[in-house]
Amino acid sequence: MEAHKAYYSMREVMQQTELPASTLRYWETQFKELEPRKDAHGDRYYSERDIAFIKQVKYIRDELKITRIEAIKNELKSGSRNTDARQRATEILLRLRQQLVELRANI
Repeated sequence: MEAHKAYYSMREVMQQTELPASTLRYWETQFKELEPRKDAHGDRYYSERDIAFIKQVKYIRDELKITRIEAIKNELKSGSRNTDARQRATEILLRLRQQLVELRANI
């Protein structure tokens, strides 16, 4: 993430998470933990906590291949410490892989 801000627009969250707006809106209806602020026009603004939660749900869905909402909720409840650690490890490995690709390109 760039410089810390209090809130991020839906467009910014879509770019950071690579998720479409429809998925973000759907998850908002399914997970009580996800509560973006809305302005007078109905535009959504997400906190860093919201974004971290979205990334965790995305990790469970995409990396752990748990796709049913109820199963994701169960994973969030029962495996949150393990999920957090696996998610951080995956993010580190992806960054390292990208750095290796960049190093090879410079050789």
